[in-house]
Amino acid sequence: MGELMSEHVVSTKVYIGIWAALMVLTAVTVGAAFIDLGAFNPVVALAIAAVKATLVVLFFMHIYYEHQRIVWAWVGAGFFWLIILLTLSLTDYGTRGFLGVAGR
Repeated sequence: MGELMSEHVVSTKVYIGIWAALMVLTAVTVGAAFIDLGAFNPVVALAIAAVKATLVVLFFMHIYYEHQRIVWAWVGAGFFWLIILLTLSLTDYGTRGFLGVAGR
C-alpha cells in the first residue's frame, strides 16, 4: 500500500501563489458583478468560478502532481457531471420566461 501513495511536498510559494490568484479572481468576480453585461453576467461569473475551482482541485487537492490515470479519470468524470448539471439548470432557467406564466 505504501508504494501507491505519492509523497509530494508542495512549497509554500506555490500555496501563496495559488491563494493570491484566488483572491485576484474573487476581486474580478466582485468587479464583474457591478458591470452590466446583460445575459452574459452568469456566464462570466461561472467561467471565473470554474477557473477558481480548477485551481483548488489541481493544487489544494494535489491532483496536478498525480500520475495515476484513474485519478484523472475520476476528476474528469466529476467535471463532466458538473457540466451536465449546469447545462440542465441553465436550460431550465433560460426557458422560464418563454412560458408566459411567471408569477402564478
